[in-house]
Amino acid sequence: MKALKFALLLAACAALLAAPAAACTGITVKAKNGAVVHARTLEFGVNLQSQVLMVPRGYALATTAPGNKPGMKWKAKYAVMGMDAFGLTAICDGMNEKGLAVGLFYFPGFAGYQKVGAADQGKCLAPLEAPLWILTNFTTVAEVKAALPKVKVWGAPLPQLGPDPLPVHFIVTDRSGKSLVVEYVGGKLHMYDNPLGVITNSPPFDWHMTNLRNYVNLSANNVPKLKLTGITLYPTGQGSGMAGLPGDVTPPSRLVRAVAFSQAALPASNGDGAVMSALRLLNSFYISKGMARSYKDGKVSYDITEWMAASDLKNLKFYFATYENLTPKMVDMKKLDLGGTKLQRISIHGGPRFTDVTGQAK
Repeated sequence: MKALKFALLLAACAALLAAPAAACTGITVKAKNGAVVHARTLEFGVNLQSQVLMVPRGYALATTAPGNKPGMKWKAKYAVMGMDAFGLTAICDGMNEKGLAVGLFYFPGFAGYQKVGAADQGKCLAPLEAPLWILTNFTTVAEVKAALPKVKVWGAPLPQLGPDPLPVHFIVTDRSGKSLVVEYVGGKLHMYDNPLGVITNSPPFDWHMTNLRNYVNLSANNVPKLKLTGITLYPTGQGSGMAGLPGDVTPPSRLVRAVAFSQAALPASNGDGAVMSALRLLNSFYISKGMARSYKDGKVSYDITEWMAASDLKNLKFYFATYENLTPKMVDMKKLDLGGTKLQRISIHGGPRFTDVTGQAK
């Protein structure tokens, strides 16, 4: 048994080393007026070519089964808006018109999907298809928890990233603030209630929650002076209560910081303020090109923060900023034709990087 566990650990490490870098961080911010903001960064070693995608109510959708056979078919009950990838009809991160949000996060070395038999063909999903299926069909975390055991998520690859199954897990958040982490490990579905509303990457979510116990000493409050024999020691400056907070970009360290920062932030009065707070918190997780590198077949890939996004689940506004342009942009879902017949896409690129205010000099 010990040999088997060691072999599995080695396999997981090998998968992590071979995978493209991915260092996404997700948080949840709540406002005093009840607005809930689901926010995240998207890091990857491959350009996902993302755009904002809007899927209208009634749009016909379908999934794929193993062997490139047809899977389930349905029509969207609810309109959906969020970030796509590679021009596909898929959502990496977004929300529906009822204020339910889903975010897909890389989960290398641990994702192990369900087996699909002939009887399961009409109820199976590829990993990248799961978020859109959830968003077009459900309105609350409770509904998602009840529905997921009735479908099968199998190890389909995303051809743009290679032949292996796409290793992901995801977070689901509703407009009440309830949050759920969904993982497929060892061929089984695992669902974890997530009262802190945070997520990063590997290892599995329950490991991260246990790891938080190593940081129960952290506090947003500065520590007091310490009197010793013949001397009094004072903190060197502000933030002394957070001394020991891990600062690297590994998933465990980022999750600890995500909890520390999101819990310490003062609540904003409304959705706009909560979005601004979320985006400012996410700035602490930005990765510039060169900070995180992976090597495969003699080639190096650089993990960067391709974009960050925030979904105001009360006001149905979707905010984003990109690596090339940190100025936040917003799409108001309520102003789109949610009952139309066609997909709509909005480029996330363009616009001024900097605003020249020289002419305002007096």
